[in-house]
Amino acid sequence: MPNRAALSNALRQSIDNNTPIAVALLDIDGFADINAEFGQNVGDIVLRSLANLLADLAPERVFHLSGDEFAVALPGRSLEQAFLQMESLRQAVHAFDFSLPDGRKLAVTIGVAQFPRDAKDARTVQQAADAALASAKEGGRNQVALPPNEEMVMKSCYYPASSVRRLKQFAERLARKESTLLREALDDLFRKYDVP
Repeated sequence: MPNRAALSNALRQSIDNNTPIAVALLDIDGFADINAEFGQNVGDIVLRSLANLLADLAPERVFHLSGDEFAVALPGRSLEQAFLQMESLRQAVHAFDFSLPDGRKLAVTIGVAQFPRDAKDARTVQQAADAALASAKEGGRNQVALPPNEEMVMKSCYYPASSVRRLKQFAERLARKESTLLREALDDLFRKYDVP
């Protein structure tokens, strides 16, 4: 499977041709624990299984960066298209007929960025995808995230106490931040009504 240098070359080629390209970085959730609990043989089986699944699910170029970190190059995709494709991939990985010895399902966390929206060169588009991956991990793993927006502004609102309570319980159940869930809900609202 192609490596990090091959990913950089693929990104540079698209960027040199001024062709939009998205990149998704993904990690296997809890991979270090898998190796520690079940041994490296099981870890190797997990890596091979995921690599084969990615090759089937993402006909674009898949790259093995290191350990449990993979990347998918998505030429010609908008950020939104890449996000939706990676969300489908994430769900497919979780639904994949592969369980760890303790019955846990395989899960991945994914960060997505796009040239020219998030960066102007191969290095910074990878950094933006890495920042998105870190944000997804911080938000609770087993999810897809976009690069954090540096231009966020504070907006205060009042909500019914029952809604705040339900949001808090939902966030705790998902092990995610309430603010992340609210931003996702707002993004879903904009998509529903096709707001640019």
